[in-house]
Amino acid sequence: MIPRKAAALGLMVMLSPWAAQAAEKTVTLRVDNATCELCAPIVKSALSQVSGVTAVQVKEVDAESAALATVTFDDAVTDVSALIAATTNAGYPSRPANTGG
Repeated sequence: MIPRKAAALGLMVMLSPWAAQAAEKTVTLRVDNATCELCAPIVKSALSQVSGVTAVQVKEVDAESAALATVTFDDAVTDVSALIAATTNAGYPSRPANTGG
């Protein structure tokens, strides 16, 4: 009898709103060296392959040096450093963008 109560209590705790510690987050990365037509798809592919990433948009901001990648991800599964590593490993170093004026 006690093991069933313990199991039921454990299940209730796991399903409670307090158990949901993860959150969907969005970060914008400045991606260096992404200056050609093929760069954006390569960067998007590299970021999309990171576990926990749910959306990626890449746009050119400076035809001579960089692009911006906006990435939505589950912070319980991945983090910004993993996203930066993914772009860097694909040949495009990145860093969080300063999107405030």
